[in-house]
Amino acid sequence: MSNSIDRRNFLKASAALTAMAGVGNVVRADDKKQEYYELCFYRTADANKKKMLDRYLENALIPALGRMGLDRIGVFTNMDQPDDYSIYLLIPYPTLEIFAAVKPMLAVDKEYLITSKDYFAVPMDDPVFIRIQSTFYKAFQGMLVIEMPDQTAENKPRIFELRIYESHTEEKAAFKVDMFNSGEIQVMRDTGLAPVFYGEALVGENIPHLAYMLSASNRDAHKEHWGKFGAHPEWQRMKEMPKYKDTVSKITNFFLKPTAYSQI
Repeated sequence: MSNSIDRRNFLKASAALTAMAGVGNVVRADDKKQEYYELCFYRTADANKKKMLDRYLENALIPALGRMGLDRIGVFTNMDQPDDYSIYLLIPYPTLEIFAAVKPMLAVDKEYLITSKDYFAVPMDDPVFIRIQSTFYKAFQGMLVIEMPDQTAENKPRIFELRIYESHTEEKAAFKVDMFNSGEIQVMRDTGLAPVFYGEALVGENIPHLAYMLSASNRDAHKEHWGKFGAHPEWQRMKEMPKYKDTVSKITNFFLKPTAYSQI
């Protein structure tokens, strides 16, 4: 049985290698090819379990994804809830084919299997995480790829705001995406909100919705940038346009900080 499983994994990995061929040439942000994003929310029970998850992500999963050519992987925790032991993981994919190829590739990555051994050896009654909530997004036309914050390149302190906009119909959700593409993204850039990504949810909870992430050096600076955005004449003009009325039925936001090993 084991040999049969290994053979199937080998065949899957061979197909995955074909799909992954040239990934290093398409994953870089300066190529401007429309990306996809997987946003994973890991819920853990306590600080010890969170440390185990951190070790797995830092030493096993993210290096393995890097060997596949995937980069700009963000890992974050909640700033406002110190007793929240959850982790947010953001993975960009250049194509759907590469997204589909990742699991078969991990299954035959010997270094990954070694470094993740302890993570996978936990007993059923004492798991590392409670559950993983995963949402899959397609990048907006107005911002095709992740834009890295200046603070990340300079390894300076930084914060992030993750915002989720739900809509009461698919049509209204499409109009809100159009609003971003037609000028709202640029206003956010111009007023220093420093967007990191925008994504239309394809699969996940609370569909239809979109998500985006903003960045700043600190909360005071972020608040100042929001003030400039709210007063910007182009935003004032756009928000009064009839076609953009009632496009958002619910807004949820989280303030996040990067882990020491986050690439964003």
